[in-house]
Amino acid sequence: MSPAFTLHPQLAGDSIAIGDLAVSHLRLLNDASFPWLLLIPKHPDISEIIELDEADRTVLMQEIAAVSQALKALTGCDKLNVAALGNMVPQLHIHVIARFKGDPAWPKPVWGQVPARPYAEAVAADLISQLRRLLSIS
Repeated sequence: MSPAFTLHPQLAGDSIAIGDLAVSHLRLLNDASFPWLLLIPKHPDISEIIELDEADRTVLMQEIAAVSQALKALTGCDKLNVAALGNMVPQLHIHVIARFKGDPAWPKPVWGQVPARPYAEAVAADLISQLRRLLSIS
C-alpha cells in the first residue's frame, strides 16, 4: 500500500488481509456465511471508480475479473455478485461475493440477511493461501 493510502477502520475491522495487487489491496470479509472478497484501490480519498485515472480503472477491472475467476474456481459457486456500493463506508471498495442457491440469503442480496459468522482461523488461512496461490500474491 502506498504511504498515503490508509484502510478505512470499518474495512480493517471486518476483514482479513490477503495481499496487494497492482492497483488494489485484497481482503477476505470475515463472514463464513459467504465467501466474500473486497478489492480496495490503493488511492487515498476516493469513493468512486470514475475517480481513478483510465489506466488504473483498466487494471482494476482486470483485477476484479481475476479475483472473480479465482473465487469461482475455489468455491464452484452458482453466481458471483460484484458491487461497489459505498453507502456505509465511503472509501472505494469492490465486493466480490460467491453465491450459492442454498446460501442463507439466496436469492436476496447478502446485506442484512444473517448475522456475520466469523471464520475459524484455520479455514480463513487455508482460503487465503489458496487465493494467494491462484492470484500469484506473495
